[in-house]
Amino acid sequence: MTAPRRALVTGGASGLGAAAAARLREDGLDVTTLDLADGADRRADVTDGAELARVVADLGGVDVLVTSAGIVGPNAPLVDTTAQEWQRVWDVNVQGTVAALRAVIPGMVERGWGRIVTVASMAGKDGNPGLSAYSATKAAVIALTKSVGKELATTGVLVNAVAPAVIATPMNAATSPDVLAHITSLIPMRRVGRPEEVAELVAWLCSERVSFSTGAVYDISGGRATY
Repeated sequence: MTAPRRALVTGGASGLGAAAAARLREDGLDVTTLDLADGADRRADVTDGAELARVVADLGGVDVLVTSAGIVGPNAPLVDTTAQEWQRVWDVNVQGTVAALRAVIPGMVERGWGRIVTVASMAGKDGNPGLSAYSATKAAVIALTKSVGKELATTGVLVNAVAPAVIATPMNAATSPDVLAHITSLIPMRRVGRPEEVAELVAWLCSERVSFSTGAVYDISGGRATY
């Protein structure tokens, strides 16, 4: 009997990460969630590359990676934000994604198969007012995904991103009501998304059913997407 594929979901204690982990388990994957919050299978900081490498080694390698760890950062106009706030958002959203990629890619390439899904945001395409740091880092995640997807295109390792609009998660619940109302108003469906809706797209991108897509960005935005 073939062993199930091993999946690692960062930011897996709640929100999109928890929903993705649950959906991947439904597909029969052996899923490990990683987070600093209570409720994850492994407690680890995504900004610590050495720690992530140890987690991957302990698991015996990872076949599927979902990088859902992220923070919103300051809810304020650009001129009211600080360099320290920007650095923290960059460290978690971008460097944390890079560290996770570095930890799993060599093993995936060696085995000749892998699926990586990075969690970006519509904010990385459109830019949300009052969320400049978050928007900038999610744009970086999109560009990172495109670059790495091209680098690995002939290896059997596929790297794609999902770009959700506003989803009903604890992270978005912490966003200021004015900002949340504005970005929700941009959605033609006139509602926020549900975590399980995003998880369904993530599960497809993590599966054998996808074989000719890499370096792509999949919008899940209730019609907000414009390009």
